[in-house]
Amino acid sequence: MTAGEQALLDHLAGGCTTVCRAWAVTRVDGVVLGFTDHDRDLSFGGVAFRAGTGLSARALQQTTGLSVDNSEAAGALSSAAVTEEDVVAGRYDGAEVRAWLVNWQDVGQRLLQFRGSLGEIVRAGGMFRAELRGLTEALNRLQGRAYQRDCAAILGDKQCAVDLSDPAYFWEGPVQEIAERRLFTFDGVGSYPARHFERGRFRVVSGEATGLIGLIKSDQRLAAGRAIELWQQMGPDIASGDRVRLEAGCDRTAVTCRSKFMNLNNFRGFPHVPGEDWLISYPVSSGRNDGGSLHS
Repeated sequence: MTAGEQALLDHLAGGCTTVCRAWAVTRVDGVVLGFTDHDRDLSFGGVAFRAGTGLSARALQQTTGLSVDNSEAAGALSSAAVTEEDVVAGRYDGAEVRAWLVNWQDVGQRLLQFRGSLGEIVRAGGMFRAELRGLTEALNRLQGRAYQRDCAAILGDKQCAVDLSDPAYFWEGPVQEIAERRLFTFDGVGSYPARHFERGRFRVVSGEATGLIGLIKSDQRLAAGRAIELWQQMGPDIASGDRVRLEAGCDRTAVTCRSKFMNLNNFRGFPHVPGEDWLISYPVSSGRNDGGSLHS
């Protein structure tokens, strides 16, 4: 136990207390925001905790076992704190959250009560509600490899090892036309084959939406360019002229891994797993019934 934690416990034991709660949210893009339910701003640990943001949190449920600590935070969407544009853009998805109990008269007396991440965020009526998930939430995730036909790796990660900086697998340039924030056309994309970017990533590298990533639903060649459709609308508006990076897509099959990426040695699937029809098959006089390979 640190000196600050012990000092806070001594303060709480005194009967008359001057405590408040403070939260620090670290987004995946590195931006750190501080909030407090006190009526004045606080500052410690290099973070400014702002009052008057309307943020509040429900009681924290904690256990000594492996159950997930959980709570919920609620607050107002405003231009000064958490904006609706940032929430829609996904900048708070998976953000790290730390929560302290603090003596506002002496912020050195504080106790870290919670550390985890933001879960589901719901917006309604100018307000937001965010689920807080404890560190043990990671224990609920599946570990190890799945026995499946398709590749379990993500294109370009360490297991896949495909170099997405190779010009054969990406194109970067300005957007020409936009419709519904998910339909984009480009000029001069090059001689990439049809559907080359389908299932790939759409990265915004300039403009208001810089850093955001969309998933490509369809990729069509035009007479003088390319038409890209995303599965979901981008959060912030993308203007004509903003630069984006189109990355090649992968359908996770062994055929694509071999023919498109020449990367079959790193394939992380089991392409010869028998299908469901094989489970209910039976010997027939016209077929081969010697128990040999089905893929010879």
